[in-house]
Amino acid sequence: MRKLAAAVLTALALTACGNGAGGTKDGTDTLTEIDYYEAAPQNTQLPKLLDECGAQVGVKVQHQQVPRAQFMPKLLQQASSRSLPNLALVDNPDLPQLAATGGLVALKELSTDGLYPSIVAAGKYKGDTYGIAPGVNGLALYYNQDLFTAAGIQPPKTWDELTAAAKALTKGTRYGIAFSAVGTEEGSFQFEPFFWTAGASLGKLDSPEAIKALALWKDLVEAKAASKSVVTWTQADVNDQFMAGNAAMMVNGPWQLPTLNKKSDLKFGIVPIPIPSPTAKPVTPLGGEMWTVGHSNPQREAKALSVLKCLLSQDKSLEWSKAAGYIPSNQAAAAQLAQSDPQLSAFVEEVATAQARTAELGTGYPKASEALFNAIQACLAGGKSPEEALRAAAQK
Repeated sequence: MRKLAAAVLTALALTACGNGAGGTKDGTDTLTEIDYYEAAPQNTQLPKLLDECGAQVGVKVQHQQVPRAQFMPKLLQQASSRSLPNLALVDNPDLPQLAATGGLVALKELSTDGLYPSIVAAGKYKGDTYGIAPGVNGLALYYNQDLFTAAGIQPPKTWDELTAAAKALTKGTRYGIAFSAVGTEEGSFQFEPFFWTAGASLGKLDSPEAIKALALWKDLVEAKAASKSVVTWTQADVNDQFMAGNAAMMVNGPWQLPTLNKKSDLKFGIVPIPIPSPTAKPVTPLGGEMWTVGHSNPQREAKALSVLKCLLSQDKSLEWSKAAGYIPSNQAAAAQLAQSDPQLSAFVEEVATAQARTAELGTGYPKASEALFNAIQACLAGGKSPEEALRAAAQK
């Protein structure tokens, strides 16, 4: 019995050395991965890529999906106990908060050559890179080509042209433009292209530039060129309105293309978000997720970095972006995608000058975003002027 007990204890000790991964003594033949993708094509394509890159490195990657609402609380709890998964795909605004725990590996050994500088900058925290996105998404302006042709209007490039086109194309139950001003991060995300392109800063929410941007949205709603319901519409709702012919234009992302392309009688074009003036610099927010590596032991971290290197390669970045409706972080891959799929050219064009949502405030971004989307709600639904709404947001 004593011999048997000793054998069992030895086996348990060896398993513990594997950090719960099984296999070899140091557990490096199996890595853990976590993300929050719940729907196709992301949740079907990602395991496939993980299997392929794991096979190249000689490891098995155990994939785990956690609902979005539970994702960050789970990761922060794991970070506090130093038990983060070897690989985690996190929303880019969440990166600073996770990096601040000290639970992530600085990705100093990974080359960022060939990646968009804006995307590399989005993955930095206190000067070090802790996250790298395989692909990103953003926002552009979709327009109904048939309606524009019938009205003799060209796709707008400036705010004045956008306002004029929206008013001209508003007729009956059809609005000229649709966007999401919902009281969540989606509302802030949709507003930020106008906010930043106007020259506004999240550090001063009530600046003249910020007021000018919110005044644009308020003017569109008050002129009935945009529905008052924008304060309740998600980006999916906006897409539904555009597809149904209830909006001649919409602000939305590339992830809507698979659905839009299924509607054969809908002819649409896509252009960059209009800017205040021809000399303004277009700035859109970077959307999408970043790969991170959790601290474990040197052997496991090295294997995780090797898998990550594979996932970020030009061919895998292109494969993932095509499947997920993203723009590759690799500039050569992005150019290749834009050439093969003209629908994505506007999104590719915007990536070079895009900005991470956390670039200005880091871990303070969520509070600023909440104040901003509440200001949008107060202005468009609560009757406040842009000045009043943004002054209250700045004070908060």
